[in-house]
Amino acid sequence: MDTPTTPPEDTTAEASAPVDSTSPATTLPADDVAAIDHLGTVYQAFKDEIGKVIIGQEDVVEQLAICLFARGHALLMGVPGLAKTLLVSSVAETMDLSFNRIQFTPDLMPADITGTDIIQETDAGHREFEFIKGPVFANLVLADEINRAPAKTQSAMLEAMQENMVTVLGKTYQLDKPFFVLATQNPVEQEGTYPLPEAQLDRFMFLINVEYPSHEEELRIARETTGTAKNALNHILNGDQVLEFQQLVRRVPVPDHIYDYAVEIVRKTRPGTEASPDWIGEYVGWGAGPRAVQYLILGAKARAALNGSYMARLEDIEAVARPVLTHRVLTNFAAESQGMTAAKVVDRLVAEMQEA
Repeated sequence: MDTPTTPPEDTTAEASAPVDSTSPATTLPADDVAAIDHLGTVYQAFKDEIGKVIIGQEDVVEQLAICLFARGHALLMGVPGLAKTLLVSSVAETMDLSFNRIQFTPDLMPADITGTDIIQETDAGHREFEFIKGPVFANLVLADEINRAPAKTQSAMLEAMQENMVTVLGKTYQLDKPFFVLATQNPVEQEGTYPLPEAQLDRFMFLINVEYPSHEEELRIARETTGTAKNALNHILNGDQVLEFQQLVRRVPVPDHIYDYAVEIVRKTRPGTEASPDWIGEYVGWGAGPRAVQYLILGAKARAALNGSYMARLEDIEAVARPVLTHRVLTNFAAESQGMTAAKVVDRLVAEMQEA
């Protein structure tokens, strides 16, 4: 694997980020300031490479990058034909990482994902069990149309996504780092799909909605994707660099009021509690858990770093609130009958907190 690129040294007289001197927790070392500047350059190159293949979808690309550098998994949801699979494979192509694709189907078995022991004959003529690794043993795993398979098969991903390991027939196998699962999903109302279990949904940092392109973008798609094949994308990052940037993101300072915001908005999603407004009890059956707080903070840190900020800001946590919380807020029948989706619940909570 290539040697990680060293961020350029900051030779200016003042290398530290502009921070509040009264709060030691919000200071950032000069080396990390330079590293964040370098991450911004890498991120721009990453977007430029993806833009050679994917037209539009800037918000989707940003949210994917946030997940990657925050060490989270992402679930992309949208109707067929919106280039979800192409986007994930393009992300893999820009990184010098091992990549496997799993096409989920109703007859897919857990062993088809994790691997299994098979009997092999040795040179000495003896028969022994040998573990054959499944496609989950890769740095970047595309779980394509993950809701096409029943819950038993989907559950094969749970341990891998949470613990970075796989247990097969009582033996545990560690997965290589970095490890990402980027899954695609068709809307559950389409025929032949299975809703993902709540425990598995909670393993995904973001639920990323892939929308239809605009009129101008669709014209570009018609013009630019119906001609000759495009050249391969360039590698922007390798595994060691990704791990370094993930550690960098976790060192981004977070002011106290951002922590307060994350805890407050998550607690507001839980019906029947003192923190939640009355209308939450009318529309929400189950609210978000503590993992949502963690991902709100990590998402805000990653977004700040990618945009060249040396501290998580209120706008960062507001920007990641919808992809973090939407799949963790379960609406009830009353909400469905009135068109009150989980995304609208989150948007209303963010708006109310802005007005407070």
